[in-house]
Amino acid sequence: MTFPLRRDGYSWRMKSILLLLITASALAAADTFTVASFNVENYFLYKYGTRKAKPAASRAKVRDAILKIRPDVLALQEIGRRAALDELVAGLKAKGLSYPHVEWVQGPDLAIHLVVLSRFPIEARKTHSKVEYLLDRQRFQVSRGLGEVTIRVNANYKFTLLNAHLKSKRPVPRASQAAMRLSEARELRRIIEARLKADPTANLLVAGDLNDTPDQPPIRTLLGGKAPKLVDLRPFERNGDRAPHPQGAKFNPRRVAWTSFYRKEDSYSRFDYLIASLGMNGELRRAGTYVQALADWGLASDHRPVVASFFVEDK
Repeated sequence: MTFPLRRDGYSWRMKSILLLLITASALAAADTFTVASFNVENYFLYKYGTRKAKPAASRAKVRDAILKIRPDVLALQEIGRRAALDELVAGLKAKGLSYPHVEWVQGPDLAIHLVVLSRFPIEARKTHSKVEYLLDRQRFQVSRGLGEVTIRVNANYKFTLLNAHLKSKRPVPRASQAAMRLSEARELRRIIEARLKADPTANLLVAGDLNDTPDQPPIRTLLGGKAPKLVDLRPFERNGDRAPHPQGAKFNPRRVAWTSFYRKEDSYSRFDYLIASLGMNGELRRAGTYVQALADWGLASDHRPVVASFFVEDK
């Protein structure tokens, strides 16, 4: 069968079929959404204190990494001044990726900030800018604060995102860096427990650079030894690996899951996380959950983005 051709080379029937395919694709996309977390390593336009300006090539690589993911919701750590965020958002928009909804967290650390960018409306905001804790009879504050937003994906689905950047492993004179990080994790856990006590089935996602490996107390504290327990989504590279752990299904498969590079030790660790409540874990789309593997990734940051995809339906 042949179709009568229009002057532009397409028949009206072919155009109708294409329109249907495009519409179906859009509807399929609307059935899922993607969340990413990315420590963009000192995203500064200008020198600030001891922190140097991020080179233009590195800032461009950050944009490139984000554009390849195209997340619907993006949790960022180590954004510098507000002008740096404005430059990043404008650069993404120029490439067709717009984030009309923004949450900015100003913690005690005036240099670097937590940010959430969202394509969906932010229904509620609760910035935790002054979170205090006692350690060795001294009073401290969670240096970067903690971000909390509730995002309305559609009329029937919403979730709460907690964005965190816990104390680094760099020593400080006042206290043990490990004890500080654990204390910060405990404060974050208190917020988690309060939200899930109010609604045990709530969709809650913790994202960020937690600066420790899964076996250490800060991460174990966040996951919870008792209810409410959370689930480490453990993104890994989509590099073709499929084989299970040789000793059985109860072990995590040996797949590439590192997210952070530490130059002094020449070491690679998993410091960046997406951790879900049981309610939100039910909607996880494993095929869309991964650590981004990108050529010259280190030009952008000493961290790699972690990504998770979810179905837009409470299960």
